[in-house]
Amino acid sequence: MGNRLSQIATRTGDDGSTGLGDNTRVSKSTARPHAMGDVDELNSHIGLLLCEALPDGVRAVLVDVQHELFNLGGEISIPGYELLKDDALLRLDEALAHYNAQLPRLLEFILPAGTRAASQAHVCRTVARRAERSVVALQEVETMRAAPRQYLNRLSDLMFVLARVLNRVDGGDDVYWKSDRLAKLQEGA
Repeated sequence: MGNRLSQIATRTGDDGSTGLGDNTRVSKSTARPHAMGDVDELNSHIGLLLCEALPDGVRAVLVDVQHELFNLGGEISIPGYELLKDDALLRLDEALAHYNAQLPRLLEFILPAGTRAASQAHVCRTVARRAERSVVALQEVETMRAAPRQYLNRLSDLMFVLARVLNRVDGGDDVYWKSDRLAKLQEGA
């Protein structure tokens, strides 16, 4: 494949519009560019998480997710186009089942805290939720497949589970919210 990006500073967006993958231009304030930007931000945060020391299996899942998010972003940028394949959601479900099976049952809500890697996974979770909301907003004004929304929903669940996994890498644990309910449970133990 030839070089696709020959010039980065085109100045074509100076008027407040952005180009889509089908060569149409839309206002940067519309739903599609918002969704594209949130997916791009999510992918960037996952890239930051990949800078941390991670178990090999987690790293492999996240690298795969980055590629799928690029596909998802491409699909959003080209109205009516399909880039995100059904097996992408299946791989997320498999990873979710695999990592969730290793974790103890939650006693209470947990805080988005712990190790730096776990905390970054929580940031990815929250950005995934925002990206999902942006895709939902886009789907309210334009016809679009359900797969992008479903992928982001499942990815946010996976990032929650991976945050819990990453807090346990060196024998750590979840950081529980200090609630009255948890205090009573611990008193009775």
